[in-house]
Amino acid sequence: MSPAGTALREAPGVLTFEEFVAARGPALVRLARGLLRDPDTAEDVVQDVLAKALLSWRRVAGADDPVAYVNRMVVNACTSWWRRAARRERPAGEALPEASGRARPDASTQLADRDQLLTALRALPVKQRTVLVLRYFEDMADEQIADLLDVTTGTVRSNAHRGLATLRGAVQR
Repeated sequence: MSPAGTALREAPGVLTFEEFVAARGPALVRLARGLLRDPDTAEDVVQDVLAKALLSWRRVAGADDPVAYVNRMVVNACTSWWRRAARRERPAGEALPEASGRARPDASTQLADRDQLLTALRALPVKQRTVLVLRYFEDMADEQIADLLDVTTGTVRSNAHRGLATLRGAVQR
């Protein structure tokens, strides 16, 4: 037995909770890690046990062997954790619903389509590209675009029509 364990047994009435945690805390975590195999869960279990021990510290410190008492609390808490884990919610094992006739595109398909569109958009003449970007990316009305570019509304519409036709042809290839 470690020297800290024997010192704790010799003077159980004098022992404070802080002294106990300082002397036995790491050993309690090691015990819980050995029982649970997950360091994070083990630390959580030990923390819960120490919180319970603090609330009833007079009874724990007054026991014949406070170290064995708290060790038993850790073992019981680990056992309870495993039992709760067995009752945790699990998937029901139901089959996934059948997919509709159309397969949904994944993100990589969407990114490839976007790249193709942007490449085609960059290949447009400046006025057509500017009109399409202002119309569809900035959500501006034809009148606003005409005022901004200092052209007529008809020029905006014709540039949009030509630009969209060119984009359709580039994307369909």
